[in-house]
Amino acid sequence: MTSALEQRLAALGLSLPRPPAAVGSYVPHVAVGKLLVIAGQLPLVDGKVAVTGRLGAEVSLAQGQEAARLCALNILAQARAACLDDLTRLARCVRLGGFVACTPEFTEHAQVLNGASDLVGQVMAEAGKHARFAVGVVSLPLGAAVEIEAMFELA
Repeated sequence: MTSALEQRLAALGLSLPRPPAAVGSYVPHVAVGKLLVIAGQLPLVDGKVAVTGRLGAEVSLAQGQEAARLCALNILAQARAACLDDLTRLARCVRLGGFVACTPEFTEHAQVLNGASDLVGQVMAEAGKHARFAVGVVSLPLGAAVEIEAMFELA
């Protein structure tokens, strides 16, 4: 049976990728009680970073938003794996935290992260409304333009 989240993804013409492997000495997700924490996800497609560089230099705002959207898809893929392929266990998105590789002059971090927030909202409806942070950094792993972590409440 397909969950409502998967139906909403399909309606958007999207499907969840295979969850990416960790790129360091950590696990991709940890559940503690009713809290599911998803480690920072990069904009990976088929194991490769799809958007590299810095916002305000090589990467446009639209490309940054797409990178954030890819991060959100990978977050949801990790959540599905953590929930043993049962997305109905996700009660709500509690928080997204985002890092944007950018120049010192770049100030549109929030707009970049909207790419992820909007997708989570579309897929999870009311349960997708979340708290969030967005900060600029000098660089990110593998040269990625964006990295996003997440916390969910489990049902």
